[in-house]
Amino acid sequence: MIHRLDHVQLAIPAGMEDASRQFYIGLLGMEEIDKPAALAARGGLWLRAGNDVQIHLGVETGFQPARKAHPGFVVHDVDRLAEALIAAGHRVEWDDALPGIRRFYVADPSGNRLEFMSEGMR
Repeated sequence: MIHRLDHVQLAIPAGMEDASRQFYIGLLGMEEIDKPAALAARGGLWLRAGNDVQIHLGVETGFQPARKAHPGFVVHDVDRLAEALIAAGHRVEWDDALPGIRRFYVADPSGNRLEFMSEGMR
């Protein structure tokens, strides 16, 4: 029934749009895309990497970061990304539980957990 994943929605607290832009655009290389006019007044932002990856960051009252639930992203050079995140002051947590896949977790500026992994055998 399901054809493809359209996007992942993550919550952020009010006022975190600029910090999120610095992280998702400045460090991860994503681009911001326009939200539909009917949704723009709600705050937040939408981001895209290539044609297949979208993250929607939505402002949530009573925000609590997702510390276990997370999206997982396959990246071309996981070590280079980890180095860039560390250099920018983010804490990277490596996990070697999946043989053949190099991966780590990091929190976005709102504290949401993100996973980044190398391309590997599943």
